[in-house]
Amino acid sequence: MIRRKLLTPDLCIEMTRIGRRSDTPVFICYLGGLAEQKTVDTLKSRLKKIDIDGILDSNYIAENIKDNKYGILKTIGTTERPDVVAARLLEGRIAVVTDGTPSVLTLPYLFSENFQSDEDYYVNFTLASVSRLLRYICFFLAVGVPGVFLALITHHFALLPTHFAITVSRLREGVPISSFAECLSLLFAFEILKESGLRMPQNLGHALSVVGGLVVGEAAVGAGVISAPMLIAVALSAIAGLMVPSLSGAVFYLRLINVLACALFGLCGFFAVSSLFVLKVFNMRSFGTDYTVSFSNPNRQNLKDVFVRASWSNMLTRPLFSKNRIRKGTSK
Repeated sequence: MIRRKLLTPDLCIEMTRIGRRSDTPVFICYLGGLAEQKTVDTLKSRLKKIDIDGILDSNYIAENIKDNKYGILKTIGTTERPDVVAARLLEGRIAVVTDGTPSVLTLPYLFSENFQSDEDYYVNFTLASVSRLLRYICFFLAVGVPGVFLALITHHFALLPTHFAITVSRLREGVPISSFAECLSLLFAFEILKESGLRMPQNLGHALSVVGGLVVGEAAVGAGVISAPMLIAVALSAIAGLMVPSLSGAVFYLRLINVLACALFGLCGFFAVSSLFVLKVFNMRSFGTDYTVSFSNPNRQNLKDVFVRASWSNMLTRPLFSKNRIRKGTSK
């Protein structure tokens, strides 16, 4: 299927076998004129070091070869669509195809790819750009809203508008637990609901979401167990997190860390965690490529597919990690 998309002699496919007992065929696909040979060699050396009984899914390989194995951010992309694999090969990336599994690994993987959708390139670029900007906004909402709200009502109450502060105080009357415990319990309740909905049959999953989100939430507020403002803040964060599914794990941990930091240190804790996260992201690498290479030399061409999706007429160059950066026309 990849060959059908890329009818070029430049397409290289190399096979290796991994697994003591499964002896699973694994194929390395790349375009020789675009992929950096150093990245290909790095991938091959990591694949040779894998020592395991069997490879039953591509994730077995991903966990063994990825950078920052204990990190919460992805450094290897996954997809089940051959057109997406072909598009990434055309950008100078490498694909790892595991026999018997539909998921294909693509690398190097950049931080900006977490906010890209496969459908962005099949709709008008203006619509795709609006959707992508919304994903960036939703990521910050998902990570920061519960912690910031908790910091404001516990450490910086004077920063709230007077009428809003009075409303929050009135609605919190009679709530038997602290704001911190209330926030944590709601976060875990939403995670339980999300996981239950994913693992239930589709029709039961929708019913569970309605019952858990509306009926139980409304009953808890009515009974005075939780306050409505905290429920709204956590619900907004949970809904915003659904906009960036590739960062769902990172969103959960970052949201929890922010809540803990804000409960202890207020807004200072939020800014400290945010600063550490930014420093961590800018120091990460994916198979020798800077995780934030898109931001390293910010100009029109390098940012054409980061915060927005430029029109195809403006897509003149490939990403910075490609051996041949000229996508169309001539270099300027």
